[in-house]
Amino acid sequence: MAQPHRRVLRVAPPGSAGGGGDGEAFPTVQAAVDAVPLGNRERTVIRLAPGVYREPVYVPKTKNFITLAGASAEATVISWDNTATRIKHAQTSRVIGTGTFGCGTVIVEGEDFIAENITFQNSAPQGSGQAVAVRVTADKCAFYGCRFLGWQDTLYLHYGKQYLRDCYIEGNCDFIFGNSIALLEHCHIHCKSAGFITAHSRKSSSESTGYVFLRCIITGNGEAGYIFLGRPWGPFGRVVFAHTFMDRCVKATGWHNWDKSENERTACFYEYSAQGPVPGHQAGCLGVENCLTLKQNSSLHTPSLIQTLIDHGFSR
Repeated sequence: MAQPHRRVLRVAPPGSAGGGGDGEAFPTVQAAVDAVPLGNRERTVIRLAPGVYREPVYVPKTKNFITLAGASAEATVISWDNTATRIKHAQTSRVIGTGTFGCGTVIVEGEDFIAENITFQNSAPQGSGQAVAVRVTADKCAFYGCRFLGWQDTLYLHYGKQYLRDCYIEGNCDFIFGNSIALLEHCHIHCKSAGFITAHSRKSSSESTGYVFLRCIITGNGEAGYIFLGRPWGPFGRVVFAHTFMDRCVKATGWHNWDKSENERTACFYEYSAQGPVPGHQAGCLGVENCLTLKQNSSLHTPSLIQTLIDHGFSR
């Protein structure tokens, strides 16, 4: 199938005048998104000038084929401070939802969404509870060279298929979570304080969902043994770390059962060819009966979930 044609919109630097007329830059990121029609079938690139855009952004369903492009992730930032208990947004709760679901700085519901070289920040301070930087409830979405900043529930990969490459994701509690199929490749996962990296919510063995971290690095704050690789938000949660370097911040036990021993019979958490200095850490899995088949001594073997994601393909 032929790729849709490209249309380019521009967003003015934060605080400057912009009208969004023919050839003019839009005053806000949301104004540029609003200019894309529902049912869009044309790749629309929204170019953001360097600066900090202090606004929530909502990409509705059927506003497909949108690309948000920044000059660099360090220079181009979208920041807001909603939390699950306090949401300030132009959209009503009937549109964006409530609680954790509705508190994202950026909420993506349009398919074939791409973001390049942008920082997505939830600036709510530590201790604010759930405070999402990005929620993705859409299929075939990709993020390249982006940063996701926050504390608890930073990146909500809720539904669909996502690909992240060369991204930086930070937090402390369940800061990559949801029930999508996601491949995170060459990403930097930074653990700011004690907690859990992932919380995958797969609810049954029939679901094909799961997170794969491929050739990533996990770093911490200099302390040892304070972060779990993940815990099952749903009883069949599925996460794989493959060819990933793990700093000493990772606990030797690796995984947590969310204080439910029955999760150990259903959840599938696995490490494949992990590297790093974690004392006493034994690469393995929680929920042995339901794990993907991984052969530690075969460099040619690729787990089926990883292969599915790699074969799926994402186009920029």
